[in-house]
Amino acid sequence: MANFKFEALTFTYPNGPAPALESVDLSVRDGEFLLVIGPSGGGKSTLLRHFKSVLAPHGERSGSVLMDGVPLSDVPEREQAAKIGFVFQHPDDQLVTDKVWHELAFGLESLGCGRERMRVRVAEMASYFGLEGVFHKDVAELSGGQKQLVNLASVMAMNPSVLVLDEPTSSLDPIAAFDFLTTVKKLNTELGLTVVLSEHRLEEAMPFADRVAVLEEGRLTAIGEPKAVAEELHKRGSGMALAMPSAARISCAIGCSPAALTVNEGRRMLRSMGLARKTLPETPAPAKGETVLRAKELFFRYEKDSPDVLRGLDIELRAGSVYGLVGGNGAGKSTLLKALSGSAVPYRGRVEISGRRMKGRFSAFEERVGLLPQDPRTVFYPVSVGENVKKAAAGRGAGEEEIERIVSLMGIGSLSERDPFDISGGEQQRTAIAMILLTKPRILLMDEPTKGMDAGVKRAFGLKLRELASEGLSVMLVTHDTEFCAEYADTAALMFDGSISAENTAREFFCGNTFYTTAANRIARDIYPNAILTEEVTALAKRG
Repeated sequence: MANFKFEALTFTYPNGPAPALESVDLSVRDGEFLLVIGPSGGGKSTLLRHFKSVLAPHGERSGSVLMDGVPLSDVPEREQAAKIGFVFQHPDDQLVTDKVWHELAFGLESLGCGRERMRVRVAEMASYFGLEGVFHKDVAELSGGQKQLVNLASVMAMNPSVLVLDEPTSSLDPIAAFDFLTTVKKLNTELGLTVVLSEHRLEEAMPFADRVAVLEEGRLTAIGEPKAVAEELHKRGSGMALAMPSAARISCAIGCSPAALTVNEGRRMLRSMGLARKTLPETPAPAKGETVLRAKELFFRYEKDSPDVLRGLDIELRAGSVYGLVGGNGAGKSTLLKALSGSAVPYRGRVEISGRRMKGRFSAFEERVGLLPQDPRTVFYPVSVGENVKKAAAGRGAGEEEIERIVSLMGIGSLSERDPFDISGGEQQRTAIAMILLTKPRILLMDEPTKGMDAGVKRAFGLKLRELASEGLSVMLVTHDTEFCAEYADTAALMFDGSISAENTAREFFCGNTFYTTAANRIARDIYPNAILTEEVTALAKRG
């Protein structure tokens, strides 16, 4: 039996140059875990919002959406609220109260649930999701992972039969993301909950899925079991093949079928091939340029009596280098970028740009320090995407040719007339990056720059970063994307408890870690100990 059925669903946004969804036919089976994947702007979020009438976007629509055989438009909104749970991409977008306990009860209060029943449901959810320790806390005090877990628990408190999640782990570190998705899979397995998940992090998500649906340019181009879809995408040379888990990319490239999906399957596959142990030749460390940005003994807290977020932190960024910073949610990474850009003022320590002490935002702007914040929406004006880009370019006098080049690089040309607050998360990210690049920074600080990006755009962006670095741009990026950091950063560091715990060249850093490393390294480290990229493992395995 199908919980949901989409029949020839076509949808076009106002001023949209083409349909965001085109003739989509899709059935969601009762109790299955359906993973929806595709490039940024391919229609994933648009499709997921059609699972709930109050979230359906404004525009021109044809075709039908059925819930349990009934047109969704005929299902009362109260029934939809009870039966269909929805978790958004940005954790803060869904939080509506001040305390965790009230957040868990809010949906039940809205449905008119009795007090005794509500207390039982809230207690059950807090216990199941491990929220006892934060039950009485302000939601503002929680980490991104904790906030998203609270969102999930508050949705589950209403006992839905269908759970829809739109890129829920995009703001989470790798460990928190895996824990969150494991919890979602547990709900699917133990409760028979139907799960529809949109994700770009396929290393963790794809092995959990029963079926995978691929949306490209608004069309459903493939659907089936995960391994079969991985092989199909590889055979037809789809750009989505780059987004597959590392084990699948390696196994498909060397002709092993069925495709491997997990690290364990990838390790067993390589071992079965009897490959000789090899080590990649050492590459010389990049020449060190002059120090363009330095922080010394930084201490920072948000309130007078609150704990320090930065604790005696020292860090330096050299000219023409790309510095990748990883670490858990709440480690202080975003706060560090704010301090380096002048938007947060440490109470002790100093920040120097080219040897001169920085004093506030103005000096950062004068020294051409660009900051991409964690939430890209904070840089937008209430005008179209095209007008936002022009406003950003006007600040440094970038000409039409430069605008066209950056717009083309970030693949946002078709969004010119769209409202920046109405496009997908990945499109918002690319638009914000284009705006920052058009300010012609000498130093570029980026908080989660690849969030919401598909594999193709991510690769083009990484290559562009390396090109800009070779021309003298100095880049520091905070990221949960270990694969991107391993491939494009010169130096990588781990931030923990408000300071830098470890720093090394990217290859040395990722070869020495257990969790903060790449899937390719975990798959092949027994045979190719210093290989950290999927392409490296594939090339070595092909040579035998």
